[in-house]
Amino acid sequence: MARSRAASETSQTSIDGLVAVDKPAGWTSHDVVAKLRSTFGQRRIGHAGTLDPDATGVLLVGLGRVTRLLRYLQEGTKRYRGDVVFGIATDTLDGSGAVVRETAMQIERSDVEGALGRFVGDVEQVPPMVSAVKVGGRRLHELARAGEEVERAPRLVRIHAIAVDAFDPGPPPRATLSVECSAGTYVRTLAADLGEALGGCAHLRSLRRLAIGSFTVDHAHPIDEIVAAPGRVVLAPAEAVRDLPRVTVDEDQARAVSFGHALPVESLHLDPDGHGAVALLDDQGRLLAVYERRGPIAKPSVVLAPAGARPDPPESEPQRRRA
Repeated sequence: MARSRAASETSQTSIDGLVAVDKPAGWTSHDVVAKLRSTFGQRRIGHAGTLDPDATGVLLVGLGRVTRLLRYLQEGTKRYRGDVVFGIATDTLDGSGAVVRETAMQIERSDVEGALGRFVGDVEQVPPMVSAVKVGGRRLHELARAGEEVERAPRLVRIHAIAVDAFDPGPPPRATLSVECSAGTYVRTLAADLGEALGGCAHLRSLRRLAIGSFTVDHAHPIDEIVAAPGRVVLAPAEAVRDLPRVTVDEDQARAVSFGHALPVESLHLDPDGHGAVALLDDQGRLLAVYERRGPIAKPSVVLAPAGARPDPPESEPQRRRA
């Protein structure tokens, strides 16, 4: 069967860019990548920050060379809204699992709010058996499907804030929580731990990711919208790392960057005591590379600029080409 016109047009050249997807329920993150691979007619596509099949919300998908930048997106702070059901525990800690425990819980909103304080800050979480964490070279969800359960070492995560948006005393009691947290946080584990803290049990009934860094669900696109007009939803590579500090370099520096040369932090007008990644752009705002600060020197981590040359002309940028 012939490809759609949209896919044929986008397959002429590989696109480098970012798409913010509003993932629907029932789709795995891999399903989304596979759909966009077909839609854009290119194989080099990946995503930052897996969402469970039943979860919805922001999923960032990188196209072409932007796949090399996804690690910086994945590390961003995330915001979620989730519905927690108290008094019922499942084997997956969410609504897709089988019920393994039920207990009557008579709690009020104030009880939930009072318990939340112990989960703010640096907390240890045991990854659920249905997660993608590897133990002994195998992912936990693979072991879980085989009926195996293994010991998991707790992991330190940071929960910046939790609030109760709504509460229904039930039965069973239910609460809608908003959560702002670090990468690697399992909201389903938070729900289960909160139930235990209140003297019973709980599971996460639904979850929606509202944001990854500055990429919010308000700017994410449904799958149907992306398929209908794929060229209109692609953000340029510079936008993909918009949450990083950025520096505009001169022509000589741009050439040095294209060859992957280290640069003195002072020449980039950066704080010599600073650390972490920084995006280097040319004078037209196009992304050349991401550098990591290491003491007085900034070294290349990801270089997008062609060696010895400036980036492609502006019309090759996804957004400019469509103008």
